[in-house]
Formats: sequence, structure tokens, C-alpha cells
Amino acid sequence: MTETYDFVVVGGGSGGCAVAGRLSEDPGTSVALLEAGGPGDNWVVKTPYALSLMVPSKLNNWHFETVPQPGLNGRIGYQPRGKALGGSSAINAMVYIRGHKWDYDHWAELGADGWSYADVLPYFKRSENNAEFNGAYHGQSGPLHVNRLRTDNPVHEIFLQAAREAQFRVRDDFNGEEQEGLGLYQLTQHEGERWSAARAYVHPHMATRPNLRVETGAQATRILFEGGRAVGVEFRKDNETRQVRARREVILASGAFQTPQLLQLSGVGDGEMLQRHGIATVHHLPGVGQNLQDHPDFIFAYQSDAPYFTGTSFTGIGRLLSTIGQYRREGRGPLATNFAECGGFLKTRPDLDVPDIQLHFGMAMVDDHGRKRHWGTGFSCHVCLLRPKSRGSVGLTSADPLAAPRIDPNFFGEADDLEAMVAGYKTTQRLMETPALRALQQKDLFTANVRTDDDIRAILRARVDTVYHPVGTCKMGAANDPTAVVDPHLKVRGLEALRIVDASVMPTLIGGNTNAPTIMIGEKAADLIRGEMR
Repeated sequence: MTETYDFVVVGGGSGGCAVAGRLSEDPGTSVALLEAGGPGDNWVVKTPYALSLMVPSKLNNWHFETVPQPGLNGRIGYQPRGKALGGSSAINAMVYIRGHKWDYDHWAELGADGWSYADVLPYFKRSENNAEFNGAYHGQSGPLHVNRLRTDNPVHEIFLQAAREAQFRVRDDFNGEEQEGLGLYQLTQHEGERWSAARAYVHPHMATRPNLRVETGAQATRILFEGGRAVGVEFRKDNETRQVRARREVILASGAFQTPQLLQLSGVGDGEMLQRHGIATVHHLPGVGQNLQDHPDFIFAYQSDAPYFTGTSFTGIGRLLSTIGQYRREGRGPLATNFAECGGFLKTRPDLDVPDIQLHFGMAMVDDHGRKRHWGTGFSCHVCLLRPKSRGSVGLTSADPLAAPRIDPNFFGEADDLEAMVAGYKTTQRLMETPALRALQQKDLFTANVRTDDDIRAILRARVDTVYHPVGTCKMGAANDPTAVVDPHLKVRGLEALRIVDASVMPTLIGGNTNAPTIMIGEKAADLIRGEMR
């Protein structure tokens, strides 16, 4: 017998957990949440350091790859995405960033009415339980814990000294009045443990809310339609095909790759593309899977025997093992690291209105997302381009619902992005060449022989890849935008009872990490839905 709920939420990531958690606060509203991965509640997810085990592997990770990228010398890129309750918030670096005020005001200008910064700030505050900041820009009573680092790493002061030496502003709060500057990141952690969207919105209620059903190991394969109305979801669990029905709505929250893929598998998308895969068109909606945007990212890395860093060496491993007891007792020390402990937002030109690059300063040498190991300890510094002009796409590799989606970020598809990254490289290099950071460097892994602009372009093409912020493939827009997939209420255009609540709805990529904004989307979606139910 097929079970029926008011809402069926597909995908237990940041948006899905937030909207399912909020809707199920009403005991009269029943919610089913389908997640393809596991429960996301074991030590690997909870221990921040263990992201180094998950990101390079298939542990709680979809482990996707891109099609060959012409802008990156034909290389195939890597796209880790979380596969567990919490989605990518179960495997990410936990950096709590909202993006710039300009980003949301720009959304509103593009036709996303109700999504200006003034409109979304209350939802950021509602979600947030910030241990450090309060006031006009922060909340301290939400379910998402936000805290200062608990690694007690002396390198923080060295990083701040380097920022001053490079004549960059030092900033305490990247989510307040202004964003530009360098400093220490706040993290989605609590008492030294990862605080994923699932821990915030779903785990506390699974045993106490009979109106919330959470089904893990359940991969959605098709949206069920009756005419133009979504009425349920077909999914695979334990090698069986099952169905669950929705009285009110089906809510897609599978992320920028798998939400468009599920729509396409269900007959919603560009009709010609669907026909090529033998899929009958339910609704021709050509914007599905288009407008993919992601932050192209380059990493500087240095070997260092300074006692602040981790890595593959007898000293580094021994130092880490010696701190396990401290972490268990106090939730402090190196095991609490998110690796990207410091960073910030810079302008490559003083005439820019908003910062155009972001840095993540890491406590280990990183090569190919941690998939290539180097002997020794050291540190890294990521630089990513915040608002690239290039647009990619997500499509189908086949009509098999268990196949991976076809992912094409189209990195450096626009020549301007490469030139902006050259400027970003030079700006970051200013920081790396300060006396404070030079004193830590024993060996430059990647950039020792880079001298000219052509050298910089060459190494960017050879080494750039994602910093894990794909968005935009089911963009939100006005009624007169032929590429918009959802309206400002997140409803899929031309269909009934189908809504999207994840990063795929972002019209443009925000200037920063995307976890907190996706949780905000889930919070705002719950309000939109409740407003329509009254």
C-alpha cells in the first residue's frame, strides 16, 4: 500500500532538511523526507577532521565527475557532493558565510521578487544560533549552531599578521555590515563537532514527531504526475521500487546536479534533449539544467615543518594521535579543524563595488581535492573567483535513473574569467609573499617557477577546479524570463504542486560559500508554503 503525506521532500540536504524540519513543526502537517544516503549521524560526520576522509572518497559522497573541460586543458573535474542526511553540509568545510548584500539585491533586480537582502536577512537570523555575534545581523536562537574555531592554532595570529603586512583589512565578522577583509572563519560547529543541516533541523525530531517520516537509503527515480500535477515520487530502496504520494506538494531538494536530473528523468526539461534519451515530455521547460555556475578555484600549497599543520608524515600523524584525548574531553584541538580555518574576501581592483575573490587558508597541503598525497606537513591557500561569467549545464548521460548526471561547469568558457583569476592569483600571491608566511614555507609545491602572466594562465588551466559551490540549474526568475524554471515562490513554472528548495534556484552565484544561503532558502520556502496553506 502506497503511503500518502501532505508533503514529500526529495533530498535531505541543506534546503531539504530546513524545509522538512520547519513544515513538520505543525503536528497537523505530515512530511516524508527521502534521502539516498545514510543517516549522517556517526563519528565520521561529526568529527570535523574526518572531512579529509570523505571529500576525496565515496564515503557519504556521490563522488561525481565532470565532462572534459576545454578551458582546463580538457581535464575531467571532480565534484564531491554529500550523500547522507545533511547533504553536502555533512561533508563540507563548515564555513559559515552568507554572501554579500549585493548578491541578493541583484537577485531581486533580475526578477526574484521578495529575495532582496532585506527580505532574506530575517531567515538567515532565524536559522542561526551564533555563539559570538548578535544584533542587527545575527540570531542566537535558531537551530543552526555557528561558532568560533576551537583548534587553538597559533597560526591564526601569523595569518592575521600576514594580512596586515600585505595591507589587507582584518575583519572579525564576514556576515555583518561589510564583507571585505581577511580573518578567521566562523563555522557550523557546536562544542567542536560538525553541525550539519540534519543535526539542526531533522535529527532532533525523528523520534518525537510522528508526522515526520525520514527514509534513508531511498533514491528518487521519478516524479509521478497526473496531468500537470505532481502527485508523488517513485524511489529505489533495498533494490525495490516503491512510491510515496503527496496530497499537497512534491518538494525537490536534491541540489544543483540531481534536482535537474530528476526533473529530466521525469519528463520535465528541454523536449528535444528528452527525446534523444527516449523520455516522453511531460512539460517542455528548456531552462532545466541550464545556467550552472560554480566558483573556479586555484590552490597554492607549501611544505612546512612548523608545528601548526597536519599531513602525511610520522611527525604529523603522531601529533594528531596525541590530541585524540583532548578532543574527546574538550571538543578542542586539531581534530576540530575544518582545514579552511582562515580566509576572507578581497578586491583585485580598488574600483570594484564588491569583493571578487575569496581565500580559504588551509592547515594541510591539498592537491587534487586531497586525492593526491604528498609526504610531509604544510599548508594551502585557495583562491576562487566569486562571480564568474561562464555558464555550464547539467543533463542526462542516459535514461537510467541510477546513472550519474552529465555535469559541465564550463570553467573558463568565458575568457574574462581566466583574466580575473590571473588577477586573483596575483592578489593572493601578495599574501603568500609576506614575511610572516614566507617564514613558514620550506617548499613551494606548485608555483615556484611561475613568473609571467602567461605562466599564471598556464598553471590556472592546469590546476583549477571547483571549490564545491554549484548553483543555478533551476533558476528562479520573473514570468517573462524564458530560462526561469521556478517563480519567486519556488514553484516550477507550468506545473502544479511541484516546488524546488535548494541551491539550483539561485539565479546567480552568491559571493561566498553556499551552505548557509541554501538553508536560508529552506527557511523562506517553509514560510512561503505556510502562507499559502492559511
